[in-house]
Amino acid sequence: MMNKIIVAIGGGENGRTLENGKKTIYDTKTIDEQIIALTKKKTPNFLFLAHAMSFSLEIEESYYQTMKKIYKDMFNCNSRILKSSDLDNKEKVSEFISWADIIYEGGGDTKIMLDLWKKTGFDKILYNAWNMGKVICGISAGAVCYFNSCNSDYYDKNNKMSFENIKCLNWFNAYITPHYDESGRKLSSKKHLKENDLVGIMLSNCSALVIVDDKFKVICEDCNHRKIKKGFVYKCFYKDGKYYKIKIDNNDYHSLSELLSYNKGGV
Repeated sequence: MMNKIIVAIGGGENGRTLENGKKTIYDTKTIDEQIIALTKKKTPNFLFLAHAMSFSLEIEESYYQTMKKIYKDMFNCNSRILKSSDLDNKEKVSEFISWADIIYEGGGDTKIMLDLWKKTGFDKILYNAWNMGKVICGISAGAVCYFNSCNSDYYDKNNKMSFENIKCLNWFNAYITPHYDESGRKLSSKKHLKENDLVGIMLSNCSALVIVDDKFKVICEDCNHRKIKKGFVYKCFYKDGKYYKIKIDNNDYHSLSELLSYNKGGV
């Protein structure tokens, strides 16, 4: 029997090279190791998607080269990219999805990514891949898309960062926020939860929610270079007019239905 696996990463740097030539710190090593372990293969096939960056094929390729250094060069995976421009080629899409053990969507613009998937039917292909036992994972935009709705940032007409509630693929009936340790996320998430009758899962940078069938666990990386020092995950919701915020720190598997319930006692 195939397991249905999702790894949703709240955020983190991947060692990419910045415009000034400096490299960012690699934040998610433990999480990436867990993703590979979930395949139960010594040399898994890693398929990267940068569809949340589909406004630039050059950026898609650059993003892939960074991830290739991690999954191929560091962890010895076979590695490919399925670009946004490939999604109309149904034969290529089918071949690459069949080949993959890991399907990883990067961060970027959630709306652009979801619109592309719905336009090309890739959302249904990805859903089928999940049911076939592929390890479906992603970071930031690539993490939140599998839930009912998410907290997403955008720049308003005054070039000020704002936050909105975006409807997603609804594989799981919950609200989710990435980068929860960053400015503006807590207040906007609380507002969105008050407007919607959903349990919220709040992922900081350097944290991940791992779902395997009807069980879940969290991974929280050490990140001493950040203010938070270590990743964290919260479950938040409104019940009887009161707002609850419960820290989730179990690193072994527990009931997913319990996580997504309005249980005030934690998990």
